[in-house]
Amino acid sequence: MSGSSQDNWDQHWEQFAQSAELGPTPRYRRRIVRSLFDFRPPGESVRFLEIGSGTGEFAKEFCESFPAADYLGLELSQTGVSISRQRVPQAQFLQRDLLKDAAQSDRIDYGATHGLCSEVLEHVDDPSILLRNAAAYCSPGCRLVITVPGGPVSAFSRHIGHRRHYKPAEIASLLERSGFEVETALGVGFPFFNLFQLLVTLRGPRFIGDVSGRPSAAVRIGSRLFAALFRLNSRRFGWQTIAIARQGGATPAR
Repeated sequence: MSGSSQDNWDQHWEQFAQSAELGPTPRYRRRIVRSLFDFRPPGESVRFLEIGSGTGEFAKEFCESFPAADYLGLELSQTGVSISRQRVPQAQFLQRDLLKDAAQSDRIDYGATHGLCSEVLEHVDDPSILLRNAAAYCSPGCRLVITVPGGPVSAFSRHIGHRRHYKPAEIASLLERSGFEVETALGVGFPFFNLFQLLVTLRGPRFIGDVSGRPSAAVRIGSRLFAALFRLNSRRFGWQTIAIARQGGATPAR
């Protein structure tokens, strides 16, 4: 990543965290992600890794649903780590820059059986480096779910550091180059996810102010409306790109 303000996630979480928690798109993604994991039967170990754990929204839902599972969140922003630790004290969160080789003192043998990398890869110039470094925390055959944005790049997306958006074939190619075996890659969310993203794009730089700080009544109402509409989205077409992959060619961890 560059050192510009677009990559300052301590600043971004302080500025946008409240609106992000209300936003319809994160909730929509978390609902889809939960449906994609096929966890082992009770009594068998699940070690879950979240690459880019943000402020702990997914971690909270995961740990409440699977209290016996281990959870590790890796996050670039110390602000995100601090918020997450307060929100989900039973989980483990570490500040890590996965674009750099970990110092010897920071290396841990976690051995994740399942992983999530949601809305992260679009933020980095060379996502293959991030994926390869994250793989050090995974066991062979670890099942990884990846989400990245597709569709147009809005002014807000550029403001928070999006380098590019991905079509399904493009994210599949990236994962294969990074040492993962791709099970599937597809776009979901038509029509209401696409409509929401189109409205954000048309709003331009004004949307940055709309979602800064404490959410306005208009933002709250709009978020609730689209959250309801998103339940009608297609699971086959749309601008939310999703892929499922496994690390290497070892026996899958189910």
